[in-house]
Amino acid sequence: MTYQIQTRCGGLFPRLSQDQCRRIHDASLEILERVGARLDLQEAVDLITGAGAEVSDGNLVRVPARLVEQALATAPREVTLYNRHGEPVMPVAADRCFYGPGSDCLNIIDHRSGERRAPVLQDVVDGVRLCDFLPDIDYVMSMVLPTDVDGTVADRYQMEAMLSWTTKPIVYVTYDATGCVDAVKMAEAVAGGAAALERAPIAACYINVISGLRHNKEALEKLLFLAGRNLPSLYIPSSTAAMTSPVTPAGSVALDYAGVLVGLILAQLKREGAPVIVPAMAGSNFDMKTLVSTYAEPERTMIQALKRYHGIPGFAIAGASDAKVFDQQAAAEAALTLAVETLAGGNIIHDLGYLESGLTFSFQQLILCNEIVSWIQAFGREFEVSNETLALDVIVKAGPDGDFLTTDHTLGHFRDRWYPSLFERATHHAWLQKGGRTLAERATLAVDDILSKHTPEPLPPDVALELRHIAQAATPLHTS
Repeated sequence: MTYQIQTRCGGLFPRLSQDQCRRIHDASLEILERVGARLDLQEAVDLITGAGAEVSDGNLVRVPARLVEQALATAPREVTLYNRHGEPVMPVAADRCFYGPGSDCLNIIDHRSGERRAPVLQDVVDGVRLCDFLPDIDYVMSMVLPTDVDGTVADRYQMEAMLSWTTKPIVYVTYDATGCVDAVKMAEAVAGGAAALERAPIAACYINVISGLRHNKEALEKLLFLAGRNLPSLYIPSSTAAMTSPVTPAGSVALDYAGVLVGLILAQLKREGAPVIVPAMAGSNFDMKTLVSTYAEPERTMIQALKRYHGIPGFAIAGASDAKVFDQQAAAEAALTLAVETLAGGNIIHDLGYLESGLTFSFQQLILCNEIVSWIQAFGREFEVSNETLALDVIVKAGPDGDFLTTDHTLGHFRDRWYPSLFERATHHAWLQKGGRTLAERATLAVDDILSKHTPEPLPPDVALELRHIAQAATPLHTS
């Protein structure tokens, strides 16, 4: 088994100056010292007050700057995720970019009928199979919330599907701390035990936090559990500008990053060196015209600069659209966001395939995003300038009246150029002869072709059975 980490083109667009980053960082420190943050978990309060933070009103902690500096000094600058075979395929650091879908959409657009409907568990399986096949999707998330299993424990079935139907790394979401514990049990079963998983983590937990100033109990429980096990987490305070944070991008980022720093402090207090990935995406913006929290606004890249300023791996968003269907707006916003988030240096770039401001998933959009990422990677590839690529001898031999089509040089290098798998380059006549299909029609056919032919590498039967037992043992929360 071989693997290759492709050249990326992240970090070419810094977005903010070092001085601007410093000012936002200083504002985050002032927020922590003057306002503080509420921690809805006593263990977290005890940890941070034991290190020197002040507490009032039960769980409102004010944090001195020295705790921030200590946490930044010990937090890892690289967090590596592994595939099922134990290969380090995602060294998340610096300006390396990796791409994948999102999790937990409430709807899916059925690629066969075009119907917007409630997802089922088979949609999770099909989406994971697509991700396993697509060469420019680096990791997997669950994409949709299945409605044909108990919603209070659906996260276990999502995790089971991801571990069963791909060998790629996984970013998972759980609804509470017990779900996180079960997800780790499943990952340990696949990796070969707790020690093997810690040595080569195949999954990281995406933890949603209410805001930079309010850290909910479930988020803190998951953060401290994973830090204690030395397993990677993505700790993502994310407010909504104009609603739960200032409308200005700088103020919104400063508030959220105050919460990021609290998470880093707690993880490092729990276990020094615990791997944490921070937001490289600003909280969404509350659109004053539509009253919708948007996904594809251009201001999101601002926070990338702060992630790079601190040198901590970051979790970004792109390939998503506010469009309601897979249309021209969806394609345009996917291309724009993927390009700028890559150029700004996002590390784990997620939500490829999202439509309707995060409410709906589209397999066609995911297929399109794979093609766009492939194009961006070709754009960012280093060009070789050598005697071989300059081809002076070939040029001299051909002269002004020759051609290069039949030369050995062309035969040896024409495959080095980028060729699309979804975009159309044929003449109009040839395109018509192939059916004259639109991009949407070609994407639909591509989805069907992959799902009809691609079978991911299966788990050993005993491991698959263990995952099923863990999922079925989860206790649903039934309400009257």
